[in-house]
Amino acid sequence: MYDLVIIGAGPAGLTAALYALRSRLNVLLTDKMQPGGYLGFIDNLENYPGFAEGISGRDLIQRIMQQLQKYDLKFQQAEVTNLIAMENSSWKLQMRNDSVCAKAVIIATGSSPKSLGVPGEQQYIGKGVSYCAVCDAPFFRDKDVVVVGGGNTALEEALYLTRFAKTVTVVHRRDTLRADAVLQEKARNNGKIRFVLSSVCTAIEGEQAVQWVKVKNKAKESAEEIINCQGVFIFVGIEPRTSFVRELLPLNDSGYITTNNELACFVKGIFACGDCREVPLRQVITACADGAVAAYSVRKYLEEREKK
Repeated sequence: MYDLVIIGAGPAGLTAALYALRSRLNVLLTDKMQPGGYLGFIDNLENYPGFAEGISGRDLIQRIMQQLQKYDLKFQQAEVTNLIAMENSSWKLQMRNDSVCAKAVIIATGSSPKSLGVPGEQQYIGKGVSYCAVCDAPFFRDKDVVVVGGGNTALEEALYLTRFAKTVTVVHRRDTLRADAVLQEKARNNGKIRFVLSSVCTAIEGEQAVQWVKVKNKAKESAEEIINCQGVFIFVGIEPRTSFVRELLPLNDSGYITTNNELACFVKGIFACGDCREVPLRQVITACADGAVAAYSVRKYLEEREKK
């Protein structure tokens, strides 16, 4: 019986583990992947306080893990598939081949990239379609690629791709970009990047691999334009990894977990933090802040529980 099991080892989960361990709680951190989550795919984190020149996500993960090892962190690589309430106000967490019990649970499962849902997208995953430039950019050295999206992630990935690709075409459905002004300036000043705005990608096509995309201008009645390319990188938003608690916890219309200000869910003993809940800003620093608040709230919850 653990005091706390944290599901998800991204920035929110790692920070929650740090604060909980410092409170001398008996903690298990779980994730179906290695610690770090999407943070591990960030090439240069430029807006994290204390690192004027930026820091790679992998380096930041390494620093956090070194810090956690001082407190004898218990980590289990496993996917939690279900939470079952026990008679003693505790929780049983079912995994693929195992189960553990905890007095409290923090869900920090984060989110995943959304798909475009256009013909050819699923067919060409791994054959030109990607959702991670840091992972796959080296495969597109001296090639033409398309980035779909207009937010911070899309432009960050587009700028990274210019280190490898010959050209980067950014396709965005609105007539203005949503990314921060600093990123927009960098992208517009990069000679390898061009923009196709007010346009949507309608299909991804090729023979054995991606060879072109079809794009339609929303403001015109003209036929689809063909953009020749060998890679398509898709950054059109995210969706929460909350399907395993859909029947247990209140979720909003987009599938995000609903919490109060203390990050407690509306089911006793369960808390949530990071990108799996509805928040106005999705950044590494806000995920870390969430993790600290959640761990603090768990400590208070357990103290009250012991008084009863």
